[in-house]
Amino acid sequence: MSGFFETSLGTGVILVAQALLIVAFVMISLLFLVYGDRKIWAAVQMRRGPNVVGFYGLLQSVADALKYVLKEVVVPAGADRAVFFLAPLLSFVLAMLAWSVIPFNDTWVLADINVAILFVFAISSLEVYGVIMGGWASNSKYPFLGSLRSAAQMISYEVSLGLIIIGVVITTGSLNFGDIVRAQDGDFGLFNWYWLPHLPMVFLFFISCLAETNRPPFDLPEAESELVAGYQVEYSSTPFLLFMAGEYIAIFLLCAVISLLFFGGWLSPVPFLPDGAFWMVLKMAFFFFLFAMVKAVVPRYRYDQLMRLGWKVFLPFSLIWVVLVSFAAHFELFGGAYARWAVGG
Repeated sequence: MSGFFETSLGTGVILVAQALLIVAFVMISLLFLVYGDRKIWAAVQMRRGPNVVGFYGLLQSVADALKYVLKEVVVPAGADRAVFFLAPLLSFVLAMLAWSVIPFNDTWVLADINVAILFVFAISSLEVYGVIMGGWASNSKYPFLGSLRSAAQMISYEVSLGLIIIGVVITTGSLNFGDIVRAQDGDFGLFNWYWLPHLPMVFLFFISCLAETNRPPFDLPEAESELVAGYQVEYSSTPFLLFMAGEYIAIFLLCAVISLLFFGGWLSPVPFLPDGAFWMVLKMAFFFFLFAMVKAVVPRYRYDQLMRLGWKVFLPFSLIWVVLVSFAAHFELFGGAYARWAVGG
């Protein structure tokens, strides 16, 4: 039997099994993420939140998913049916595809490629096409305006995200997530992680992630008070469910990316505790909690404020930070904190 897994067919079976394991983890997490999001929002507003279906409402997300699947799919008159159905599927598949390069532990990754950050960045850039296609194929003005807003917003904040990531790449000397996490390993636990030397950019990166995923307070492309739910207004049943699932999967993905880039991934915060996937999942859950809290307590921005923040504040700051990090790395200042590649070499 061991010889079978050394053949091409056996390798394919292993890869399929690993891919299904990642899909299962993400989809099961998705049910609890939606539940947690609603519970946190309810707690801030002093409500109960989901509490009927299942123990403490834990099966409410399953009931909602079944409701969407069993509802009738309504297609607007004059819509491009092929593009109309392809758009939510594209959003869901692309959001799921990026998980193939996310490591949960040392060597626990489906595709350990040297350009993992570029892969995630490219996939996240492509996700805007699902939004544009959905808005255009609906054959309605409000969805189309919402999709254009979303495209402008996502492109604007991807620039800042890319520049912030460049600072981490310069410090590490690698585009591989595993190398980035290993560069943060040290005798001082969490004080060796990149959140300390890159502290200003942690806040900018987190806020940019909110805008990139259309999360409140930057949910203007789909806000009811703005554009009647934006590009999703003509969607119902399973296509709408795919849009929502893709959005939450992308949010959870960025929680993983923040954990890997700035907070040590699977590394333990204290040296005497063992490293492991538990820490990675715990950090991802913590950052999703922050996403949910921001949704509950921060008022929505105007669209001109959103774009001004991205282009006139985040872009200059992140560009200046790249220059400063490059200078500090080249001359190995601050004890080599910004030149881990040199220390490791």
